[in-house]
Amino acid sequence: MLIALLGAGIPALVGAALHTEVGEPYQETRLYFGTERPDGRNPVDEREFTRFLDREITPAFPEGLTVQDGRGQWREQDGRIVRETSYEVVLLYPANEAGERGARIERIRQAYEDRYQQDSVGRSDDKVTAEF
Repeated sequence: MLIALLGAGIPALVGAALHTEVGEPYQETRLYFGTERPDGRNPVDEREFTRFLDREITPAFPEGLTVQDGRGQWREQDGRIVRETSYEVVLLYPANEAGERGARIERIRQAYEDRYQQDSVGRSDDKVTAEF
C-alpha cells in the first residue's frame, strides 16, 4: 500500500488503495496436483500433465486459467516426509456460477486421482474481486 504524507504528517492512501470497489465478485479456486505415483512408476511428467490440462481442465474452463510449477510435500501416516514436483492451477470464475463450476472442478479432481493413482488433488477456494 502506498502512503503519502499530507501537511503535518497525516498519512493518506494513494494509488490502488483508493480503488477498493474495482472488479466484480469472483471465486478463486486453486488446485494442487501432485506427480508422484504410489506404484513406483515415474512421476507424472510435464507432457502428461499438459495433455491432462488440454483434455480435462481447459474444456471445463475455456475462458482461461493459470498454471504454476510447484514443489509440494506432505507427511505420510508412517511419519515419512514425501517431496514432489507439483502443479498449481488457478481458476477464476463469477461468484454466481460457483455451484456449477464447483461440480466441474470435482470432476477434474476425480479424473486426475483416477488416472494418475493420486490420493487426492488439493483444493482451496477464496472469494475475490476481479476485473478483466
